[in-house]
Amino acid sequence: MPYAKSLDEFYNNLELGWKKELILKLRKIILSTELKETLKWGVPVFVYNKKNIVGLASFKKHCAIWFYQGGLLKDKEQLLFNAQEGKTKALRQWRFLENDPVPEKKIKSYVVEAIQNQKEGKEIKPDKTKKEIIIPELMAKEFEKNKELKKIFSSLSYSHQKEYVEHIHDAKKESTKVRRLEKIIPMILDKKGLHDKYKNC
Repeated sequence: MPYAKSLDEFYNNLELGWKKELILKLRKIILSTELKETLKWGVPVFVYNKKNIVGLASFKKHCAIWFYQGGLLKDKEQLLFNAQEGKTKALRQWRFLENDPVPEKKIKSYVVEAIQNQKEGKEIKPDKTKKEIIIPELMAKEFEKNKELKKIFSSLSYSHQKEYVEHIHDAKKESTKVRRLEKIIPMILDKKGLHDKYKNC
């Protein structure tokens, strides 16, 4: 879904139907706790003492509550899953499909547990070990042709380089890789990160 610039825009842009109904129901449950609602990355995020606890999102076929430190939750019934297995340590998602039950007490208990974990200072910290950035073949060829591009790319921060490389790597088709490369070249030359335009949302 497109990035919203305000909470009102996010909720107003939700398509009428079961997803809007569900998101509003989940929002009400979350707001019945001590969390405060804000907007980050174009979606509602609920915070405690400025720390992200949960977020809401609407996707093509489902809606979800994101638990930012969900890896710490007991989750005895295994309702949460890791959307990026092998990449994400802390983040967990509770997905809801159309006609799924919305167990208010259970959802609230998960949110309350997440808040309590934050109060106790429990946190899964990201792995700060920097892995070697392997330049995709397509990018490497472009760097050979355009030395200025290579020089500017090398001057970017590790995280910006990693974002660009993964953006190319993650494309399945060669044609998609080519399109993505064409799109990011001017961004690299402007010394911008792939997601810079969303950083202040």
